[in-house]
Amino acid sequence: MRHFDHISPERRKHLFHRQPRGFERHDDPEVLAIALGATLYCPATRTTLAADITKATARGVRSLVVCLEDAIPDSEVSAAEANAVRQLREVHAAGTDAPLLFVRVRTPEQIPDLIRRLGPAAGLLTGFVLPKFTGASAPFLDALADAGASAGQRLLAMPVIESREAVYRETRTEMLHDVARLLAKHQDRVLAVRLGATDMCAAYGLRRPPDLTIYDVHPVASVIGDVMNVLGRADPTGFVITGPVWEYFSAGERMFKPQLRQAPFERQDATTLRQRLITSDLDGLIREVHLDKANGLIGKTVIHPSHVPAVHALSVVTHEEYCDAADILGVRGGGAMASSYANKMNEAGPHRAWAERLLRRAHVFGVAAPDVTFVELLEAAAGG
Repeated sequence: MRHFDHISPERRKHLFHRQPRGFERHDDPEVLAIALGATLYCPATRTTLAADITKATARGVRSLVVCLEDAIPDSEVSAAEANAVRQLREVHAAGTDAPLLFVRVRTPEQIPDLIRRLGPAAGLLTGFVLPKFTGASAPFLDALADAGASAGQRLLAMPVIESREAVYRETRTEMLHDVARLLAKHQDRVLAVRLGATDMCAAYGLRRPPDLTIYDVHPVASVIGDVMNVLGRADPTGFVITGPVWEYFSAGERMFKPQLRQAPFERQDATTLRQRLITSDLDGLIREVHLDKANGLIGKTVIHPSHVPAVHALSVVTHEEYCDAADILGVRGGGAMASSYANKMNEAGPHRAWAERLLRRAHVFGVAAPDVTFVELLEAAAGG
């Protein structure tokens, strides 16, 4: 599979200086963690789940989670499990393309049970999403390891930081260090760490409005900062941390002005696209993804296919960023230099980790051509 493969080859050739490279579910976890992009969550109760997976793949979705946890009522867990097994078997039998697939479970016991019930269709799964993860969540990782060994396949974990222990300041530091020690023991099977912003907000009785970002909700923003500090460091102990869910897909009454400037859209003759983004509250999503990137988060949880193009368009490395990274990595022994675009200073020492991370993203999302803007990438990804 490859990002932007739903766009014609001719248009991709125009859009990219360096094309996105292909990947598949058996690749190195370091590659797959970045390749997740916009991870679409689907309730396991959906009777059209198999068809939805096929449609989502055709629209550019490259990672998808079938949710057995908060997305479904407690009374429907058994029915949801049966439906998920049936629908995933249908996808497997059809032999059609599928994204990186995960199941979000409630209990450790569900992991081996689902693998057993899926039979050969378990080969579709890249892994499992582990909810409300704490230092006491070792049974999830043990169940994952045992299920993978029994099935003869690699299963990767995506733990979700969202518990009250992570949110409340008096328990947060100790809890995150407990998680870091636990994940270090299973580092080879931890794909990425996800953030459950909805549960974090619930700890304070809050809900982020669509015209603000999660970084404007300070009690939750402080949690994100601490998670990044402990689990997302740019050294061998760090993991990819993904951006929290964007939960809006239809605009209500606005209190603030739209967050997208008109000029970039007017230059691309894409004012209709701008209006469509605003009326769907996607301008807020775009701003939040921009802030995710600035804070070191990669990828994002989404709940609607319309969110995917924005996340992926913003994941493409710009030509200017690529030139900066190449210049920085081309220097040994430190030192500072003017950027190729002559608008900033690049320091070979302090900026090296940033450059290395950026080139890993360029590997799977590509590098935009010099004259291609985010607007043009978004329009193409959205099928415009």
